[in-house]
Amino acid sequence: MANQSELIARLPKAELHLHIEGSLEPELMFELAERNQVEIPYNTVEEIRSAYAFSNLQEFLDIYYQGMAVLLVRQDYYDLTWAYIERCRSNNIVHCEIFFDPQAHTDRGIKFECIVQGIASALADALEKHAISSRLIMCFLRHLDEQSAFETLEHAQPYLHLLHGVGLDSSEQGHPPGDFARVFSAARALGLKAVAHAGEEGPPEYVYEALDKLKVDRIDHGNRAMEDGKLVARLAKEQMPLTVCPLSNFALKVVDDLARHPIPQMLNEGLLATLNSDDPAYFGGYLNENFMRLARHAELSDLDIITLVKNSFKAAFLPSEDIQARLADVDRLIGD
Repeated sequence: MANQSELIARLPKAELHLHIEGSLEPELMFELAERNQVEIPYNTVEEIRSAYAFSNLQEFLDIYYQGMAVLLVRQDYYDLTWAYIERCRSNNIVHCEIFFDPQAHTDRGIKFECIVQGIASALADALEKHAISSRLIMCFLRHLDEQSAFETLEHAQPYLHLLHGVGLDSSEQGHPPGDFARVFSAARALGLKAVAHAGEEGPPEYVYEALDKLKVDRIDHGNRAMEDGKLVARLAKEQMPLTVCPLSNFALKVVDDLARHPIPQMLNEGLLATLNSDDPAYFGGYLNENFMRLARHAELSDLDIITLVKNSFKAAFLPSEDIQARLADVDRLIGD
């Protein structure tokens, strides 16, 4: 595994499934709570980390939204994003496409402009100072109604130059993607890309809905697509990217053992699968840790690792010439 760890560390990567709010480490949570004079129900970093034991997606979301209470002003969103950029540097992530959940903040009275400008300014600095490129994807919370999603899209209109896509996240069970078909159509008409969480806890039918009703460019997670042979064949034929998150899947009991994670099967079936960290502050590891632990437990080959890294660039919302340049960088490193 030592050689694979070195390979993982050396390879440049893209991360395509990262909730910026899910990168809020306990240390920063405490710092922002003190700065903003926000009371949180924990006395130590250790208390927060011990609370990160979940049996399902909803239990995680309950504490996830609670932690956001410390994010109040533009500088908070900048600091949160910059902390993730520093993780990108240590994980050799050269391109990131991050999600944010504006409704979770605007419902607390935070102005949309405060959120998006804080995040976007940090991403601009990441490009200027560290040559880390990025895309910003605004997610709709599926446990809220369609009208709330439309209102959020309206709030976003003055900031479309900072946004590249829309997504759909939060509680999957009982909230099928098709419920948001109209707002996704409106977003695509504005020139935004579309992604959606589907097939994490929800059934394969949700993946079909994301494809056919939302007309997504990527599926976030997609694990349960593997239960439907016809769907697997379609995903392979269309080379529909899947942004898969192993440590998240394990923490939320989507899989009970990383040794039985579907990534090897996805690769064997020819799917355009990628590895990502999802909410790394909560799930025990950033991107390289996801690679290393999956490689160890699911016995990934060096070729599997290289394929997953290349897939991350192939699935990115980058111009084709940039994708080819990134793939060439990977090939050069492999050849060294």
